[in-house]
Amino acid sequence: MALAEKRATARASYWLRLVFVRLGVLPFLLLVAIVIFALLSNKFLSGQNILNVARQSTYLTMVAMGQMLALLTGGFDLSVGTTLAITSVVGAMAMAAMGVAYPDAVALSVALGMLAGLGAGLTVGVVNGIGVAFFSVSPFMMTLGVASIGFGAALYLTGGVPVYGMPRAFATNFGFGQWLGIPVPVYVTAALIAAMYVLLNWTRMGRYLYAIGGNLKASLLSGIGTRAYLFGAYVLCSGLTAISGVMLTARLESGEANIGATMPLESIAACVIGGVSLRGGSGRLGNVVLGAIFIGMVQNGMNLARIESYLQTVVIGIVLIAAVIADQLRQRFMAQLRD
Repeated sequence: MALAEKRATARASYWLRLVFVRLGVLPFLLLVAIVIFALLSNKFLSGQNILNVARQSTYLTMVAMGQMLALLTGGFDLSVGTTLAITSVVGAMAMAAMGVAYPDAVALSVALGMLAGLGAGLTVGVVNGIGVAFFSVSPFMMTLGVASIGFGAALYLTGGVPVYGMPRAFATNFGFGQWLGIPVPVYVTAALIAAMYVLLNWTRMGRYLYAIGGNLKASLLSGIGTRAYLFGAYVLCSGLTAISGVMLTARLESGEANIGATMPLESIAACVIGGVSLRGGSGRLGNVVLGAIFIGMVQNGMNLARIESYLQTVVIGIVLIAAVIADQLRQRFMAQLRD
């Protein structure tokens, strides 16, 4: 009897490990979060709140997809918060200035302001890409230094004061606009998810990013232009983050120099929770999107439960550490299953 029980336990343990290796920790976290917050608030599963979670998660989803590109190569981008800030401040200032100079050209003011913000955000990615790809600077040091420079520049430009004066149409259309009852940011995010899926699964660049993160030396010996693809990864990361910055600025109706303070932590957490390895070379886009939605869901649930914002940061940090530990266990289980 004891032998039969041991065999049953070993078989159950094997299948649990297999499920964990295949699915990761995210499905379990989602289930636990839904149950807990549904019990804490009867509004959590309402249709309106689900729509709110979808809208609130769009900004993090865009940034997390960009962060995923950096993580796939074996690095990461700590300057995504700076990219949001620079995009927001420069875009708002350009839009406000155009609005004063050409008050009747609202569409032109909005378009040029958005382009200015996107250009400023992409500049951060160009600087990161040059440092990491062409000068072999550690991604940690490069993006951390750029983050410090960028936040300082954003605060200098604004004096720490929000930038107002943007055309009302900008916020109406991109921040609060809806089409068929669905917020505009959700459509923008869905389009970016589709584009990212094509990039990662159907293009040479996507295959090479996985290869570079898996083994940089082997990629070099295979003839892959690693510098160009590393550079492209950081530029695309900043590009996706800059789009998020434009949409978030529209939602806030002001240019803010401090809107991205928690975004590096949250974007990395979304990726790691979604199963993207910190070692590079592995990760699925769909899981990253679900990871961002999970964090948005947790923040929304804590707001409904009236948990203080300071404690919310603590919770996200705990979830990140737990996800990293789970990733290490998953790697160990994968090695055991291969043996």
